[in-house]
Parts: sequence; C-alpha cells; structure tokens
Amino acid sequence: MTSSSNTVNRRRSVINWRRRLMPYLFVAPNMFIFITFIIWPAIRGFQISFFDSIDGRTFTPVGTGNYRAIFGDPTVAEVAKNTATYVIFYVIISTLLSIAFALIVNEQVFAKGFFRAILFLPVMLSPIVVGLIWNDVLDRKVGPLNSLLQALGGGSPGWLVEPKLGMIAVIFVGVWVHLGFYSIILLAGLQGIDRSLLEAAAMDGATRPQIIRTIILPLLKPTTLVILILATIHGFQSFDFIYTLTGGGPLGATTLIVQYIYDRAFQTPIQYGLGSAAGVILFMIIFAFTALNFLLGRKRDAI
Repeated sequence: MTSSSNTVNRRRSVINWRRRLMPYLFVAPNMFIFITFIIWPAIRGFQISFFDSIDGRTFTPVGTGNYRAIFGDPTVAEVAKNTATYVIFYVIISTLLSIAFALIVNEQVFAKGFFRAILFLPVMLSPIVVGLIWNDVLDRKVGPLNSLLQALGGGSPGWLVEPKLGMIAVIFVGVWVHLGFYSIILLAGLQGIDRSLLEAAAMDGATRPQIIRTIILPLLKPTTLVILILATIHGFQSFDFIYTLTGGGPLGATTLIVQYIYDRAFQTPIQYGLGSAAGVILFMIIFAFTALNFLLGRKRDAI
C-alpha cells in the first residue's frame, strides 16, 4: 500500500514539475530571439558609444567624447527641430484621425469588413515601397497629384523640393501608413464599450455628439493612451519611407534623428561610436516620452 502510494506521489510530482516547466519551454525560443537580436545589440551599442571606430573591428576609447561631439554638432539643432515638428504633428493628426475613422467604421453596417481591410492595407506595405509609391505620386512634373491640380486649374507645388512642403509630405505619408493600425486598435476599444450605456443615453435624449463626448471618448481613454504611446514611438523611429521619399531633403528639411544616426554610422566618414551614442540618446528620449505618457494617463485615471 505504501509503495503504490509513493509511486502515485512521484507521478504527481513529475506531472506538476512538467506543468510548471512547460510555459517556460514555450517562451524560451521567443526569449532567445529577443535577447539575441534586441537586448544584446542594445547593450553592445551602449558600449560602442564610448569608443571611436571607423571599421567596426578596432575601437579606441573616447569616454563621453561622442556625446560631447553630438551636442556640439551644429546640425543637431536643425535635426532636433525637424524631429520635434514631425513627431508633434504626426502624433496629433494620427490620433485624431484614427479616432474619427474608428467611430465611422464602428457605426457602419454595410461592408464593414471590407473597409477595415482597406484601412489596414497600408500597414502591410513595406516602408520602402511606400516611399517609392509616394515619390511617384508627389512628383512635381509627372505625379498624379500635380496632374490633377493642373487639370483643376491649380499650380504644380514642389512637394519634394521645397522645405516646408517636404515636411508636410512626410507627415502625411507617415499618418497614411499607420492610420489603419491605430484605427483597428481603437475600433477594438469601441466594441468593448457596453452598448446598453449608449442606448440608455439615447433614450434619455442625448444626441450623437453628446454621447461621443460624454461616454465614448472617456471610456476610450486607456486605448487612446496606447495610441499616443505607439504614435510617439513610431514618430521618433520614422526613417525608411522618409529616406526613400525625400532622402532627408530638401536641404535637410526632413532629416530626422534616425537618419542622423544612419548618416553618422554608415555614411563616409564612418563613425560607429558617434552613431551609437546618438542611438542611446534616441532611446532615452523615447523612454522618457513613453514613461511621461504612461504616468499622465495613470494620473488622469486616478482622478
């Protein structure tokens, strides 16, 4: 009797041990990829930021010299202004339009799935392809947009050759790329709202704008905070479609911080340490803005 009882206990112990181990086995491949391609490169980049290297093989210690060089670089002020302009307008426009599109699609009855797919389509395109497409669309001489404007009696704006228009163009394309992604997230938040609340408000005589302002938008605050954080991160990280669209021009008007990092690290003269230091600064900026958005969101929820 005792022997059989011990056998049962051992089997239970093995089963419990396997159950506890199983989640870690499932997570292990993802953690390996995350550590190998995210954590380790980040740590290595932080280390390289304190060295000078022109070939990636030989490194000369420079201490905080790379950071001092960045803050002493006269082009950094222009890059910072461009980045701030892009991020501010990109975040505001993306958030407002995604809320509007989510409300429209949520109320739509006919072909809702089709319009969701169309809205999400730009997200599935490669950023390089997006840049090439809009480069053709916004071409001053043969672009479809200027051809349409000329047909309507307008002029031929130099979307990609005039500094102010260049910034407007990259902001528009950036919003176009991610609008569907943000709208789908907000749409999920809208569908999580209890319909009985909306029906009760309508029965009490509330108009649709009043329902949106007093019920829907307050209940969407947590989801909107997620959109604000994601849009801020995407804004600071924007590079690939801008590089293929304008190359950072005209006259550096659309050169953002990620392109500054790329130019320092991979364009002649190669300065891996300087590029790594700029990458560390970008990480700190994104982390600070993300933490600030999160803390402000929690503070509003507490009130």
